[in-house]
Amino acid sequence: MADKAKRHHMKLVPHFKTAQSHQVGEWAKEYGIREITVSSIKMAEYFCGQGWENIHIAFPFNPLESKKLNELAKHQSISVQLINEAVTEKLAKELENPVGFFIEIDAGYGRTGVEVTDFGLIEAILRKAKSSDKLKFKGFYLHPGHTYYTEDKNKIYDESRAALNMLKNKYRTEYPHLVTRVGDTPGCSVIEEFGDIDEMGPGNFVFFDMMQVHLGSCKIEEVAVALAVPVVDIKKERKEILIHGGGVHLAKDVLTEPDGTKNFGEVVYLTEEGWTIPLQRSFLKSISQEHGIIKASDELLAKVKVGDVLGILPIHSCMTADCMGSYLSLSGEKIDHAEAEK
Repeated sequence: MADKAKRHHMKLVPHFKTAQSHQVGEWAKEYGIREITVSSIKMAEYFCGQGWENIHIAFPFNPLESKKLNELAKHQSISVQLINEAVTEKLAKELENPVGFFIEIDAGYGRTGVEVTDFGLIEAILRKAKSSDKLKFKGFYLHPGHTYYTEDKNKIYDESRAALNMLKNKYRTEYPHLVTRVGDTPGCSVIEEFGDIDEMGPGNFVFFDMMQVHLGSCKIEEVAVALAVPVVDIKKERKEILIHGGGVHLAKDVLTEPDGTKNFGEVVYLTEEGWTIPLQRSFLKSISQEHGIIKASDELLAKVKVGDVLGILPIHSCMTADCMGSYLSLSGEKIDHAEAEK
């Protein structure tokens, strides 16, 4: 992803809601990463003091957290996302330290953000921000999250490029240093035309997962995290294996098999060096809070016994990592995760 950003003369500002790890952050610095994105003020707090040039909170800012934002901004360059006048006005009145802001734009996803053609609201936010010397406009942020639901990612990126280009042209006379940022792993993985977008901020690409395999963002061999689960029972006659691994470990993200069966994760064989992908597929067909039931292939049934540990490639690696609260590297090193400090 760093190579792709460089090819397109863009800055890579990865979203650390996926990894949530100081150690992974240090690895990212080896690729020239100097700024990161997070999804909450709690996560921003976790990454403060780690040498980042800026930490951006890519979630519509919660006005109840303005006091905490003030505290963080004393020692860390930080930016937030604004989508309405009320929060902008509150920050303009209450900020004591400089904070940057992006205006989040909705160009078709429909989750959050200012409609791309709602210039009245965009300009109202900018006016409110000007009433304070502490709020600094950085640019426009767009998350085309509908790339997760649509095969035609090129069409979505055509719309995203056009939206951000239009806004840049409209406002850069008054704000010559404004930047535009786009962030989603499916698009950033496969698109090769970004136009004049300045920055990309995907997150899930750090690990990938079975959802990204399903979307065509990566191959199954590129998924970089697996949940280790113990086998507690085997029902050969039903071709089922019971594991200790359920919703509290994986969350409940799911894919649907061609026959309508639910898939909560793909089985791999753990090895000393990592894991191998079976020739015959087996997958987690159902989960409850702690239990998981694998729909087992003949190959797996012949190979596994009670007490063995299998690997599950998660449907959504961000959620699985968040549930587990830590990582274990292939060399046996424990890797930190923000949620370990609950």
